[in-house]
Amino acid sequence: MSTPTTGQALTLSDLIAPHLPYLRRYARALTGAQQSGDTYAASTLEAILADPSCFNAESVGGKVALFKVFHKLWSSSGQPVAELDDGPRARALQHLASLTANTREALLLNTVEAFSVSEVADVMEISADEAARLIQLARDEMQQSVSGKIMIIEDEAIIAMDLEGICSMMGHEVTGIARTHKAAVKLGLEEKPDLILADIQLADNSSGIDAVADLLEELGDVPVIFITAFPERLLTGERHEPAFMIAKPYVPDQVISAISQAMFFSSTDTLTS
Repeated sequence: MSTPTTGQALTLSDLIAPHLPYLRRYARALTGAQQSGDTYAASTLEAILADPSCFNAESVGGKVALFKVFHKLWSSSGQPVAELDDGPRARALQHLASLTANTREALLLNTVEAFSVSEVADVMEISADEAARLIQLARDEMQQSVSGKIMIIEDEAIIAMDLEGICSMMGHEVTGIARTHKAAVKLGLEEKPDLILADIQLADNSSGIDAVADLLEELGDVPVIFITAFPERLLTGERHEPAFMIAKPYVPDQVISAISQAMFFSSTDTLTS
């Protein structure tokens, strides 16, 4: 999409397009799956096209306005997503439903999407004090809810050590750290993790995406969080995409939030709650 020239009025598409990859990321983190997250994002666009007046970018900015429309739809749908049949994933959704209302949303908006507390309040149409309370409550509830085994695929030693420290602080067990595609597959098959944290570019110039794909062929449905400096490149809609991502450079709260979300939606039976 071309950038409007100086003095040219911005179209609705110009105001929305830069923020759409991040709305899709957020929707997937809430629902725990690519398809259901994208359905919510598409419904948001349809709502704006049907009634452009609901997208009030002039007063709050394009990203806040877009997420605000999403939240109205999300709140009216009953949350979190359509119920599933019996199984670990269904039990995870039941667990999510037991959390204090709106805490996950507030935490994700603040930590993953980098909205300020006042912007979270605008998106969710609540007071700033309530937004701050929900964010803190989410941290407390989610960190205490589940623990499991996490595998780290990261070639930068400092980042790997930082991620390991965050995981351990949260009460999770780190099964190991792999720096290459080959090492990642070997480590993952030796001890099945409950969650994988994976960088995109590995030490031998191999792909973390390919390493994860090979692992999932053998391990089945294990949640994955990708770490990348360019999250929008994984949100093109052109191929199977991860539900959870954190961008480099990250802050610990972003990692904590992403891990907590992914653990909630894990389909493994080894997590303890």
